[in-house]
Amino acid sequence: MMFERVLIAEDQESTSISVRKTIGDLKIVDPDYVFYCDDAFARIQKALKIGQPYDLLITDLSFEEDHNIQKIVDGAALIRAAKNEQPGLKVLVFSAEGKPTVIDMLIKDLGIDGYVRKARHDAKELRSALEAIAQGKKYFPAQMKVLVKERNTYDFTSYDTTIIALLAGGAKQKEIPEYLQLKDIRPSGLSSIEKRLNLIKEVLGFSTNEQLIAYCKDFKII
Repeated sequence: MMFERVLIAEDQESTSISVRKTIGDLKIVDPDYVFYCDDAFARIQKALKIGQPYDLLITDLSFEEDHNIQKIVDGAALIRAAKNEQPGLKVLVFSAEGKPTVIDMLIKDLGIDGYVRKARHDAKELRSALEAIAQGKKYFPAQMKVLVKERNTYDFTSYDTTIIALLAGGAKQKEIPEYLQLKDIRPSGLSSIEKRLNLIKEVLGFSTNEQLIAYCKDFKII
């Protein structure tokens, strides 16, 4: 059975038109549209209060700032707040974000039901996602699953996490050998540290230490 009560949080009108068409094609009647996360959350609360909860939330991740100051500033925060208020709410993310680490966080930490990336054939993907979620299934594009799997193929050692945690804490790479020597952690040479970091980045597909640090924080490795 297709959804009866749908809420769409999207601040780009051009994208909203694409979503509206897909929703209309699936005969979903009178979905609600909002441009701000705070408004979306208020609608969810009101719907629960009057006994007419939403079946599905479709939301972007990024919302541009303007003169309307928001308490909930992005889609991830909206999903978290919505799930706390209505744990059973189905959530479909429709976003230009393509980083596997971000998407995997949405799946693991926020329990989203589907993800569609804004792209050339997104209307077709949206329809497939909506049909799958309506049947109680999850929907994540095959290419995204492959990327997430590839990014999870490295097993971090305590040595690795120590080095990365030091970098995350503001230590410069050239300062790490001294710390390792004080803690009697080996190998402690700068060349060994550089080789280790380069190996991890190569396996995970990153080019900078900043990307590696962000990844480790996303997955709570450090």
